[in-house]
Amino acid sequence: MSGARDPVARRLQRGRRLARLALGWEAFWPRLWPALGVAGAFAAAAWAGLFLVLPGWLHAALLALSAASLLAALIRPFRDFRWPGESAADRRIESASGLRHRPISTLRDHAVSADPDTLALWQAHQRRALAGLRRLRVGGPRPGMAARDPRALRAGLILTVFVALVMAGGEAGERLRRAFQPEFGTVAAAPAARLEAWVTPPSYTGAAPVFLDAAGGSLSVPQGSRLQLSLSGGTGGVPELGFDEMREPLRTLDAGSFTAERRLDHGARVVLRRDGRDLAAWNFSVQADQPPLAAFTEPPGRAPRGHATRLPWRTEDDWGVAGARAELRLAPRPGAAPLVVELPLSGGNRRQFRGVAQPDLSAHPWAGLPVRARIMARDGAGQEGASDSVELTLPERSFNHPVAQRLAGLRKSLSLDPLAREGARRELDDLSSRPDAFENDLATFLGLRVARFRLQRDRRPEAVEEAQALMWEMAVALEEGRTDRTAKALAAAREALREALSEAERTPPDAEGRAELERRVQELREAVQQHLEALAERLRQENAEPTAPEAGQRLMDQRELNRRTQEMEQAAREGRTDQLEQELAELEQMLDALQNGRVTARPEGGRNSSQRQQQQQRGQQQMSAVQDMVQREGQMLDRAHQRAEEQARHRAGEAGRPQQGQRQPPQRSSRDPAGGQQSQQGQPGQQAEQPSGGAQQDARQQRALRRALGELMQQFGDLTGEVPEALGRADQAMRRAEESLSRGGNATQHQQEAIRELQEGGRQMAQSMQRQFGQGEGQGEGEGDGEGGPGQAQGGSEGQDRARRQAQGRDPLGRPTRDSPGANDQGSDTRVPEEAERLRSRALQEELRRRGAERERPGVELDYIDRLLKSF
Repeated sequence: MSGARDPVARRLQRGRRLARLALGWEAFWPRLWPALGVAGAFAAAAWAGLFLVLPGWLHAALLALSAASLLAALIRPFRDFRWPGESAADRRIESASGLRHRPISTLRDHAVSADPDTLALWQAHQRRALAGLRRLRVGGPRPGMAARDPRALRAGLILTVFVALVMAGGEAGERLRRAFQPEFGTVAAAPAARLEAWVTPPSYTGAAPVFLDAAGGSLSVPQGSRLQLSLSGGTGGVPELGFDEMREPLRTLDAGSFTAERRLDHGARVVLRRDGRDLAAWNFSVQADQPPLAAFTEPPGRAPRGHATRLPWRTEDDWGVAGARAELRLAPRPGAAPLVVELPLSGGNRRQFRGVAQPDLSAHPWAGLPVRARIMARDGAGQEGASDSVELTLPERSFNHPVAQRLAGLRKSLSLDPLAREGARRELDDLSSRPDAFENDLATFLGLRVARFRLQRDRRPEAVEEAQALMWEMAVALEEGRTDRTAKALAAAREALREALSEAERTPPDAEGRAELERRVQELREAVQQHLEALAERLRQENAEPTAPEAGQRLMDQRELNRRTQEMEQAAREGRTDQLEQELAELEQMLDALQNGRVTARPEGGRNSSQRQQQQQRGQQQMSAVQDMVQREGQMLDRAHQRAEEQARHRAGEAGRPQQGQRQPPQRSSRDPAGGQQSQQGQPGQQAEQPSGGAQQDARQQRALRRALGELMQQFGDLTGEVPEALGRADQAMRRAEESLSRGGNATQHQQEAIRELQEGGRQMAQSMQRQFGQGEGQGEGEGDGEGGPGQAQGGSEGQDRARRQAQGRDPLGRPTRDSPGANDQGSDTRVPEEAERLRSRALQEELRRRGAERERPGVELDYIDRLLKSF
């Protein structure tokens, strides 16, 4: 058992030592804190400088009070302090280890009886106690300061001591020493004088400030540097600053602080004096700022490509070049204001710059005239340096159009002599009197007259420049064409709207910002409209056909443009920049498609051009015939709805026939399918016959439409080599409608199907024409020449709209029928035709009258036209 007890005894002995240390610290640390608190408060007061400002007697009294407090804090708490014994250590180990029944005390006990059974029992008890001592714990010391100091004043004391130590800095030791040495009967010495002086070079030099030595010295600084100094502490009167022979007092900040500032424009000796004694002196030499140098590295002239002017240049300065420009003066008129071209400065070396500027000055009124050019450089001090003048002739643009050539020459003559207005006026009168020379363009004629009257009426010097600018625009327009000019204006309007949208994304738009967005959208709308008109004009001139279809109108008609721009204006008015940006992106896609479509809109020319145009015309006529079929099918669908409504009213009348003595409602009349007036007498036999007769008539018309559709499919197949599948499905739907009408049944479903398939067939025909002849879909469906002219196309479009409304459960006026969803809306969605629709109806009527006057047409077609004219 002794071998087993030896490790336990050693472990127990080590645990007892640690337990006694922990118990001793728990008893010692709380007793030590009062003394530490007194010492910390004294150190904090010393480092904060409290004892430096107290009188001697108060300093001594506070020192004695601190010493007495420290002595009391050391004596009273430790008066009853005892170091813990082994019994207390055993209790600590047993408590920390969680041992029950005090097993460590068992090891010290011994049996009082020599009885073998008692000894055996005692030894078993000790073995059990030893088994529980294999893991002994002491635990960390727990002084319990939180319970003794619930407000944590000790943390505040530690923080105060730390802050006071930081405030003392390097004087911490000296202040602590002087806290133990009170001074009696002496006056505190004034703080020593402290001088700070520095020179700040001009900002354009980029040099750092130079701090001056208080002992004085000599140094060189850039011209324009500023000397600044401040003096604090010391005794005496107001210091003076001597600058050569001049003396001026320093500006007083407070009782012991002074400052001064002086610009150094030339070398001088600067002396700081106080009460006739020199405190510091410096000798300054000033570096004068030289003006910059500028020169041409090569003779200027015309650029190898284009109409740009090549200006190779270089500049340099001792401290750095702030700006550079090229000045061009008209050689025949040296007194005229120069033409200035700013030169960009780029590169890491601010003292030397070089580059080659190539501005395009071909649009300037001086283009083609001799000028004298020089390079001007400016440094940070505002000094300028100039190169030698070099004479050159500005490149000019050559014009092939005769009127553009005369306008360009007229601009140059006004540049040479702005007072020669009378000759320029006569020249403009001569040009405007010959409109054939500029293709009778109204815009050019108006521009010539405006320039003429501006030169005659407006006596301002700027009027000549304004007239020259107008002449240049007319010359470029005549040379390039109106399309390029409107395309540039459109690009500028798109870019302006993009910039306004970017600004709105950075800053939420207010009322003024939304007004600006709305104005930009309106400008874009006008630019698009002008560009479309210019494209149409250019295409008419290239095709030599006044009714040639416009590529831009196929991609974007006026209604689509109005809809998109109105939505953009509404979004701008309400500040919805996200929707405005989305609409702009979609509009830009359409504009890009318009730009790409200009190439396909050009005619091929050659011997096959006439034959190709005839084929296109035949295809357009066939598509117009499909639209006529849609309209006639829609009219039969109208009559079918009327018959269904009359039958419903008849059944309701039979069910609710009034008894004897009751008044009957007034009789109503309706028109038969042919348009004649027919009275409804309320007789059952007559009510049953009228729908039957109308159905038979519609069955015969349906049969004629089906035969016409078959012939049209054959003709279109001969023209393009393919027949749209939708037309075949329309033929089958017409056949089923004819069978249903022949039996007196309801054929509305088959007629609606036929209308849908005819519309789809028209779209397929337009796509086939596009593949065959490059003809746009919109054109095929809505435009045509000759037989399928505008009136017919418009009528077909109107018939499509009407048929579409009827297929969706609406009557010919766009109102929901009695069987359609939302029919109880009391006509809230009824739309009054606009002016454009009334004009379209009028054009349709005139076209029908023109075709009705051509009596050589088939009788069935003339009869059909007469019936259509009755609806007007």
